[in-house]
Amino acid sequence: MPGVQAQPSFVLVRPQMGENIGAAARAMWNFGLDRMVVVAPRDGWPNPAADAMASGAGRLLDEARLVDELPQAVAEDHFVMATTARMRDLTKPVLSPEEAMRQAAERIARHERVSVLFGPERAGLENDDIARANALINVPVNPEFPSLNLAQCVLLCGYEWRRATQEIMSERVDMAGTVPASQDEVDALSAHYEERLGQAGFFFPDEKAQSMKTNLRNMWSRMPLTRADVQMLHGVLRQMVRWKERG
Repeated sequence: MPGVQAQPSFVLVRPQMGENIGAAARAMWNFGLDRMVVVAPRDGWPNPAADAMASGAGRLLDEARLVDELPQAVAEDHFVMATTARMRDLTKPVLSPEEAMRQAAERIARHERVSVLFGPERAGLENDDIARANALINVPVNPEFPSLNLAQCVLLCGYEWRRATQEIMSERVDMAGTVPASQDEVDALSAHYEERLGQAGFFFPDEKAQSMKTNLRNMWSRMPLTRADVQMLHGVLRQMVRWKERG
């Protein structure tokens, strides 16, 4: 059975190739979506090619709702959005994928049922399909090549759904088993280098020595050093000193 998380249904309208249905299932499951509806698939259902392409997302195909006509797919919905790559001669709100999934999240939080329609690969949704939608989702693609693969479109909407409903870190640092260096550790590293560089005659002439030490310390503070980095830099300097003393 589909998961308990409230989410939109992704409705594949008259999909043509089983491989694309399977790829769409994978794209949905990448972002935690598992409510798939399949409307009149061209090559019948179930589809072995879809199963093969779905890989670890095969459960979505097993649990997908199969219907013969689009009205059956959206009969219980309160709000329906239709994806389209080209403008239609119909008066509709046109939303970006980001805004569409934001509105979907808001409506679902109010216990409304929401569906997103995806058209067949060759030409997309027909105007009769579009007429049933409350709003359109239009992707700002290259106007000279607006066609999106079915699974690509599903992936894009799935990603925006995830962004609308989950806290997404815009940047993070994977520490790979270490921790950031403390100020004491950075100070010790700085002192170690100042001592050895001073012995090597690096801080010359004398009147510039202090500003050179300040610049060196400033360099350490700008670097996002980890404890492992500090230990390695200590080791580098010790080894260079040993090598010089042996020579």
